[in-house]
Amino acid sequence: MFEVPVLLVLIVVVALIFDFTNGAHDCANAIATVVSTKVLSPRVAVVMAASLNFIGAFLGTKVATTLGAGIVNTDMVANCQPLVLAALLGAIAWNLITWYFGIPSSSSHALIGGLMGAAVAYAGFSTLNGASIAEKILLPLILSPLAGFGMGFLTMFLIMLLCARANRNKLTRAFTKLQIVSAAFMATSHGLNDAQKTMGVITLALFIFNKIDTIAVPFWVKCVCALAMAMGTALGGWKIIKTMGHKIFKLEPVHGFATETSAAAVICGASLFGAPVSTTHTITACIFGVGSTKRLSAVRWGVAGNLVIAWILTIPASAFIAAIAFWCMKIGGIV
Repeated sequence: MFEVPVLLVLIVVVALIFDFTNGAHDCANAIATVVSTKVLSPRVAVVMAASLNFIGAFLGTKVATTLGAGIVNTDMVANCQPLVLAALLGAIAWNLITWYFGIPSSSSHALIGGLMGAAVAYAGFSTLNGASIAEKILLPLILSPLAGFGMGFLTMFLIMLLCARANRNKLTRAFTKLQIVSAAFMATSHGLNDAQKTMGVITLALFIFNKIDTIAVPFWVKCVCALAMAMGTALGGWKIIKTMGHKIFKLEPVHGFATETSAAAVICGASLFGAPVSTTHTITACIFGVGSTKRLSAVRWGVAGNLVIAWILTIPASAFIAAIAFWCMKIGGIV
């Protein structure tokens, strides 16, 4: 059995590794459109995303609280210190599998699935907070892609209506500048929602180890999570950018602006309610909605089918891997 401080350090390190893979997945989504439309270079986009993700992480803690206390019943898992480690291993494994194939699956739901799988492996389904999962996890899981598609379609339709008689070249130049603003909005909203998820998990671990009395995110946790996510974006996000920016629909600056603005609005709205929605789900659905205003055949629906399959599989797959990791630790005497 590990000494408690050593195991806690290990959990924090693994959580930051997850945050790194989250950066490779989800932060890439935040800047994929602005890079793909060549409005910003990858280097400038990464610096902007990292800075604004860092700022966004300090704008609220409702999502972190949902991850820390809204998925598992903390009183039932308080004595199971390796639980968070098993959850993180399940989420990381699924992130790496989908990253390898360039599939923009949800790191958020991989983490949620990991927590659920580890908790169930520890003490059964009674460890899960069913009401909170239904209200703040499953309902947003269904509604956020629908909201993203609808918001993307509506935003692009209004732009087409208002700019129908505008000169195409002038319009492109205008939206090239506007897309920088929308990308900044998107990166900030991403920090407000996604950057808090690993914070919530580390906070849960600190609570289980009796290092804090309540599920409240310490300042140092906010800082290290934001930094780890930024590093993941810089070093590993380009496969996802390629899928998001080129394989679904050929984006121009006006499409990028509509996509980022729509996605950021949906994500900010969810963050106000403490719902850890998937940036991946939301911005991908926005791209589909924006592309559909041109014509349905402009969207590569075959890619959409693969993404939907990944969305459906993420929670059960990561839960299954986390449960296996927990049982392996139990056999090894760590639990």
